[in-house]
Amino acid sequence: MPVRELSALDSRYIALALRLAQRGRGLVEPNPMVGAVLVRNATVIGRAWHKIFGGPHAEINALANATAAPRNATLYVTLEPCCHTGKTGPCTQAIIAAGIKRVVVAMQDPNALVCGKGIAELRRAGIHVDLGVLEAQARELNRPFIKWITTHQPYVIAKWAQTLDGCVADRNGKSQWISSPKSRELVHQLRGRVDGIMVGIGTVIADDPLLTARPAKGPVYRTATRIILDSQCRLPLDSQLVRTAATTATMVFHHKSLTGAGLRRVQKLQQHGVKCIGIRADKSGTIDPAAALTELGKHNFTNILVEGGPKVLGSMLQKNLLDEGLVFIAPKIAGDQNARHAVEGISLDSINQAAGVKFAKPQSVGPDILLRWKKDES
Repeated sequence: MPVRELSALDSRYIALALRLAQRGRGLVEPNPMVGAVLVRNATVIGRAWHKIFGGPHAEINALANATAAPRNATLYVTLEPCCHTGKTGPCTQAIIAAGIKRVVVAMQDPNALVCGKGIAELRRAGIHVDLGVLEAQARELNRPFIKWITTHQPYVIAKWAQTLDGCVADRNGKSQWISSPKSRELVHQLRGRVDGIMVGIGTVIADDPLLTARPAKGPVYRTATRIILDSQCRLPLDSQLVRTAATTATMVFHHKSLTGAGLRRVQKLQQHGVKCIGIRADKSGTIDPAAALTELGKHNFTNILVEGGPKVLGSMLQKNLLDEGLVFIAPKIAGDQNARHAVEGISLDSINQAAGVKFAKPQSVGPDILLRWKKDES
């Protein structure tokens, strides 16, 4: 078969595997999303994805549901097969035992336990392995996993709603509601797929949010931990977050050197079921977001949604901690110079020092416009 035709077929089957992999979003973390397609004699005989954390991997599922014997078939998989025993056995051994003759892999696994070792094991067993088909798409799919496994910090998604002139709250800090119900529905869907939702204590005091996923339609895959950056532990005991801490995980990062009244506030929050963690603060006395992300990474948080406020977003932007963002622009103009803006606390000598991002195509969400952006790493 000509090489060009082989390449076209490989891309088609890896593309199918990538679509299958997406079905695990919100269910498999902290594992990566993985899809697998089994092909013999130009016919798909098995297709599967990693369905849930702790369950069989995509390759095992594809072999299990194959409609014909997999011997001499080609396996297409979006991530290098694992070669170690974790919650499940090594996929490489199952592939070898099944008599697979060729494996096409979209990307190498960045996990040091696997990286290159799975492919090497398959090749030692006489299996032909091709690597790098639709690699960019595979990496894009698992950006949160890649960041977590290589940096030990979660992937950070910023979200805010603003007026056309850039205001996210009035002069009193109130922001309910700038965006439309349609936009808020989309945010609730995202909340149901992340590990944590982070806000600063200023946002909590101004809005008394619940920070849970309440979509009108669509499933909630994960119950995100509510994370509050609160250096002095000022979180009100009568807030919605504290009142629901016994049923929905709530975490406060406070200054590790609190004493006296500060420590007593910590103890009261803990009595209500709030997990309080002392970490370092920056020079201004506010919580260092990088330290918070490192702590979250230790607890297997792979992706978090940061919903404000402006100083938290400004601090994270200044430290280059934001990976992606969603900005909902409402058809409103505030015109108040004392209103709050999305990102605050950064001093620039020149507009040329502003952080660069890459935009995706804008989309309409009800009356609002959604701009998605990602960190410009060029």
